[in-house]
Amino acid sequence: MRASSVSAPGAVGGAAAWIGAGRMKAAIKASRIVSLFMAIPPDSHWVAYAFAQGYLKSREKIGERMTGPAPYEIEPGEGDPRRVAPHVARNAEPIAAVLADILPARGLVLELASGSGEHCLHFARVFPKLLFQPSDPEPAALRSIEAWRQGAGLFNLLPPVALDARAADWEIAEADAILCINMIHVSPWPATAGLMRGAGKLLAPGAPLYLYGAYRRTGVETAPSNEAFDENLRARDPDWGLRQLDDVVAEAERHGLVLDKVVPMPANNLSVIFRKA
Repeated sequence: MRASSVSAPGAVGGAAAWIGAGRMKAAIKASRIVSLFMAIPPDSHWVAYAFAQGYLKSREKIGERMTGPAPYEIEPGEGDPRRVAPHVARNAEPIAAVLADILPARGLVLELASGSGEHCLHFARVFPKLLFQPSDPEPAALRSIEAWRQGAGLFNLLPPVALDARAADWEIAEADAILCINMIHVSPWPATAGLMRGAGKLLAPGAPLYLYGAYRRTGVETAPSNEAFDENLRARDPDWGLRQLDDVVAEAERHGLVLDKVVPMPANNLSVIFRKA
């Protein structure tokens, strides 16, 4: 994996979305205190910041300002906010294997449309030197992500933020990589356009944008299972459905993102990796 370092200001920027502006000084001070006690090197202050944010996190209700397509997770039981997405058990490991080759050694990874939160939880366990920031526009998804996060107790998994890919401005200061799994085909096209616009603004040159899902490809026959999936999606919402990969690539290029590679995945899915030019 490529090496990368994150300064204390970089970590502060990555976590600023959930810590209010009025609390930033206290958070920075707390991270410095943690650094002193743990003897954390100056170039790894993001670790101290992750510990500090756990102490400073308010108990305020997660915002319900944005809405988006309903996720496919199944509620595990009454009174339990955690959602369960059965496909995570099947694809988390194959996705992690691809991410191992493209993620930086250290830094902040933003996940868009985190859904149940299980993918981000899995990746935080697999890549303990990376700081993960889950997000979703749906209040129920945010509650699920937070419940999984609290149960896991991982210092490198931040509280989720309310973020709609279609928003003109994302409440995230910076990211060293962006992940977006199974969103493009279950959202209207403006969500894809917003994803590319936001990633183009947020990522530094060479930083990756990772997409996962089912696509149509020019010159490649679409699998019958994907055709049935597409039909089901469009029956649920005419603005959903499998996208032509060429259209996604063209939209990415409009925002300074260049296709790096396409990796075939199980069950007729693809890993699509872009990098900021």
